[in-house]
Amino acid sequence: MEKKKIFQGKNYSISRYNLVVNNKKIKQEIIEQKNAVAILAFEDDMIIMVKQFRFPCNFVLEIPAGVVDDGETALQCAKREFEEETGYKIGKIKHLLKIFPSLGYNLQQVDCFVTTDIKKIGKVKLDENEFLSVKKISFTKLLNMIKNGKIIEPRTICSVLTYAAQKGKF
Repeated sequence: MEKKKIFQGKNYSISRYNLVVNNKKIKQEIIEQKNAVAILAFEDDMIIMVKQFRFPCNFVLEIPAGVVDDGETALQCAKREFEEETGYKIGKIKHLLKIFPSLGYNLQQVDCFVTTDIKKIGKVKLDENEFLSVKKISFTKLLNMIKNGKIIEPRTICSVLTYAAQKGKF
């Protein structure tokens, strides 16, 4: 496999890969992005959500999420991002699933976690280009919002539906 970088941006790069698949040479352009996390957090039957600006869709309701920093594990990132975005500290946390949101043209992986062990400790600590507010929505209402197409963010959809399937909440 041969790789040639063709673009380097602030948040991602694009490389052209020369591959051999089934004895056939192919070229594929791939977006290379840092891995990310998403956290499905329960406070009783309420889910901690954020309403965040996501271009080009304007403000989107989603579970807290963020990018894994260099030298950081997915678990460390989940705890850090959740605290920064919501002002809550996570105690016990469990890995729920791993997804590849743009498989076929993007290498990014997202580790999704679930927790019921959270404690409000302070204010949110946002980056200068983050615009969000914390919301609480019941799990049942969130499931209905997914079913009705009102939730469009894939990490949220995958996490909520996986959790619901595991708990028999369909």
